[in-house]
Amino acid sequence: MAGSGSRLRGADESFLKPLVPILGRPLISYTIDALAGAGIRKINAVVGFESERLVAAVRRLVPAGIEICFIENPEWQKQNGISFLAAKDYVAAPFLLTMSDHLFDEAIVDLLIESADLGCLNLAIDRKLNSIFDLDDAMKVQIRGDRVAAIGKNLENYDAIDVGLFICPLEIFEYFERAKQGGDCSLADGVRLMAADDKVRAIDIGDAWWQDIDTPEMLQQAEKKLSTPIKS
Repeated sequence: MAGSGSRLRGADESFLKPLVPILGRPLISYTIDALAGAGIRKINAVVGFESERLVAAVRRLVPAGIEICFIENPEWQKQNGISFLAAKDYVAAPFLLTMSDHLFDEAIVDLLIESADLGCLNLAIDRKLNSIFDLDDAMKVQIRGDRVAAIGKNLENYDAIDVGLFICPLEIFEYFERAKQGGDCSLADGVRLMAADDKVRAIDIGDAWWQDIDTPEMLQQAEKKLSTPIKS
């Protein structure tokens, strides 16, 4: 959660994206609670933009029994692959990676943990293309069998969407170092290199729900979904 969230905050310089309220709760609290509910007890959070204010606020949201470590990324203006690399010396394998601006059913974390092949990168994917809000903006994935063959927002041929939840081996950091161009890289760049070596496994989330929160429209969609009663 190192970025400035510029697409959502607009001109509000005081805005901190992880704290944006969704039905009266900070966005990041949904992620923390989902991880805690899945049995995760240590969270490493990469911060950058307005990190002092953000850290102080997030500390108050962490439930008892959860250890949280804040990792400063001084190059937070770069792409998210650099924020990921900032955590290199803080994690042990296997570890779960998620974005601070993605909402998701706790069941997805459980599924990843139960289904992961610890010898490769495990990526949660959503095949429900008709249910994706703002498909043009989504990270698209091409699948062959249970493997990721290609990933990118501009893929012409794809059959799934990247949910933004991964279970990772430590080997992943070597690929991200290789992916850097001019000292910068995105998450997709690193995943693409691993996929070229047949080391990215796709795990279908089935009927589970998730939503990226990048724009005001996505925020409204998430609130609409979360406020809709579940039909029995």
